[in-house]
Amino acid sequence: MTRLELLRELQGRLERAGKPGLEARFILAHITHTDPNTLAASLFQAVSSDVAEAAQAMVGVRISGYPLQLLLGETEFFGLRLKVRGGVLIPRPETEGLVERALELIRGQDDGIRVVDVGTGSGAIALALKHMRPSWQIWATDIKAQAIALAQENALEHGLEIQLMQAPYTANLRDVDLVVSNPPYLPDEYRDEAPPELAYEDPDALYSGYDGLDMPRELLNQAWHSLKPGGWLALELSPFNIYDLLEAALAQGWKQTQIHFDLTQQSRYLVAQKPWPEEPDEAVLAEE
Repeated sequence: MTRLELLRELQGRLERAGKPGLEARFILAHITHTDPNTLAASLFQAVSSDVAEAAQAMVGVRISGYPLQLLLGETEFFGLRLKVRGGVLIPRPETEGLVERALELIRGQDDGIRVVDVGTGSGAIALALKHMRPSWQIWATDIKAQAIALAQENALEHGLEIQLMQAPYTANLRDVDLVVSNPPYLPDEYRDEAPPELAYEDPDALYSGYDGLDMPRELLNQAWHSLKPGGWLALELSPFNIYDLLEAALAQGWKQTQIHFDLTQQSRYLVAQKPWPEEPDEAVLAEE
C-alpha cells in the first residue's frame, strides 16, 4: 500500500463519520514524521503494515471525538507551533483575530507598553503578541497550574519572554496599556449540546454562568482598575452575548466601544477604552 492509498482510506473514514477529510493529511504526516506541507511529494512511497495500523487507530480515536490537536500534540497559532494538552483550552483560529485587534489598538507604540493576557491557557495570545512586538512587556495569568506550565513550555520552545502568573483576572496589576482575553463565554446550558471535542478541555475555560458572561462581566471591573487612562480592553466573545457585554461596558463608562466581526462575519471581538479623566461621559459605539 502506498501513502496515497492509505490517505484515501483515512479520508473516507473521517468523512463518513462527519469529520473533515483534510484531517487525514495531518494524521498521516504525524505518523510518518513528515511535514504536512511536503507530504504530497512522498505519496507514492510504500507504507508498512505497522504505519497503516497506527494511522487507522489514530483515525478511530479522532472519530470518537478526541480533538485532532490533542492527537497531534500541537497546533499552529499566529505562525507559532504550540504544544497543546488535555484540560487546557486549544487555541482556535478565530482567536487570531483577537490578536490582530490588539495589535491595531497599540499600533505605532512599542517602548514601555504593558499588556496582560487574562486566562492565557496555552499562552497563545501572549506569545503571539510577544512574537510580533518583542519590546512589549507582557504578563499572562491563569488560575490553573497546568495551563501555566504549558504556557511556560511554549514560551521556552520559542524563546519568548513573558511573565506568567497563576492568578485570577489581571492579578491586580496597575498602569497597564492593554488587557486582552479570550475568556469563558459559553452559557452553562450549552454543555448538553456541546460537541464531544469540548469534553477534553477545561470547562472553566469554556462555560461562565447562565448567559456565559459571569467571568467577562467581572473582567470589565478588573480591567478598569488595572488599565491606565486611555488603556484598552480587547475581548473575544460569542455573537449571542457580545451585545449584552457591550451594554454593560457602556453603562460602566467605557469609551470608544467597538464590535468587530470575525472571518465568518460574526460579531466576535469587543474593544473598549478606559476614558481619560477629562473626557465627557458620552459613549461611542462603532461596528464594522
